[in-house]
Amino acid sequence: MPITVKQVQQKPVLIKPKRVAAYARVSSGKDAMLHSLSAQVSAYSQMIQQHPGWQYMGVYADEAVTGTKDDRVDFQRLLADCRAGRIDLVITKSISRFARNTVTLLEVVRELKTLDVDVFFEEENLHSLSGEGELMLTILASYAQAESLSSSENQKWRIRTSFARGELMNWRFMFGYTITKDTIEINKPKAAIVREIMQRILSGESLTAISQDLNKRGIQPRLGGRWNSISIRALVSNEKLTGNALLQKRFVNNHLEKKIICNTGELPKYHVRNSHPAIVDEDTFQQVQTVLVELENRAKGWAKPRQTVFSGKIICGKCGNTFKRVTVKGVPGWNCRTYQERGTSYCRARKIPEDILKDVSVEVLGTDIWDDDEFDSQIDHIEVPADNHLVFVFRDGHQTERIWAHRSRRESWTEEMKQKAREQTNIRLRRNACQP
Repeated sequence: MPITVKQVQQKPVLIKPKRVAAYARVSSGKDAMLHSLSAQVSAYSQMIQQHPGWQYMGVYADEAVTGTKDDRVDFQRLLADCRAGRIDLVITKSISRFARNTVTLLEVVRELKTLDVDVFFEEENLHSLSGEGELMLTILASYAQAESLSSSENQKWRIRTSFARGELMNWRFMFGYTITKDTIEINKPKAAIVREIMQRILSGESLTAISQDLNKRGIQPRLGGRWNSISIRALVSNEKLTGNALLQKRFVNNHLEKKIICNTGELPKYHVRNSHPAIVDEDTFQQVQTVLVELENRAKGWAKPRQTVFSGKIICGKCGNTFKRVTVKGVPGWNCRTYQERGTSYCRARKIPEDILKDVSVEVLGTDIWDDDEFDSQIDHIEVPADNHLVFVFRDGHQTERIWAHRSRRESWTEEMKQKAREQTNIRLRRNACQP
């Protein structure tokens, strides 16, 4: 039989377009920087959409935040989309824009590498998936981190040298003053409010009562919002009201986290007299401080609200506030702080009975009985996105959702409650029998 050859017709292989996104960041919220960020977003959008074979997946942009990974909302959203398999290539301007911490950079790049996601750094002309990519990234990221440290140390030296000379630095906002780049002037209407607050404190009025009165009168703090006892105390405790200034009360911990912490002796402080106009005299100021100390000592003797393992861990999905423990007729439950303090006009979250909260937690944890330590060791927090809906967020990151329902009256009654109800019924019957 002769050999025959026949050509096989195949369907052409369709090349999928590469899904491309870009990441941009500026480290300052100033107008010029925000304009630069807007220009970057526009340029990346145009570049990706005009490139043949690329599918535009968006530009992720963060503004006025540090280079740390966890603080960048859009950076986290970008990583989530990469993990979900929506992106093949990420374009960014430089290593320093992507991350200034060598460890963070390598962690992210290695994770994306396992997902087969490439990162292209324009200034360095470097692809993370290339053969020499990781070695070059390690070297360049270390340089970027060292440059960030050097810049941070120079800035610290400038600020601390200015403090040592008695110069007021980075003072922009304070109720009672109008502060510009070159001048510090008393705002007469607001200064009058400051003096009023101090006189009311000296007359024995509580900080809460003063804050409630200011809110009713429509007087707002320097940055807006509402007054409370904490903001009142912070205002009248500031020595700058006397025309003097204590410098370097706080400082930035390091160039990576950039957290502002209180100076408790780590660095020298400097007291500058007559650095600006005074709103109150020093005698009045010291008298107010004496009253505040007395109030603080008195508060230490008061019984504090009971803290439980749920305290600070239940988050309202309607307003974002935390839940607080409330007890009605001896029955504990948890409700949103906003609802408790400001009413249904601000939040309509539903109260969660504590016994139900514990029962659902036991079910989620898979244990036989309730255990405070077990709950605290496994559960990071509980989100309440809607009424009767609980989302348990574990410390390892995974989540479990549950829907709960109120128990019937028969199920919720304990033997103690039933006995008390019987006694009240007998008392009522005896009273009725004695009536003519």
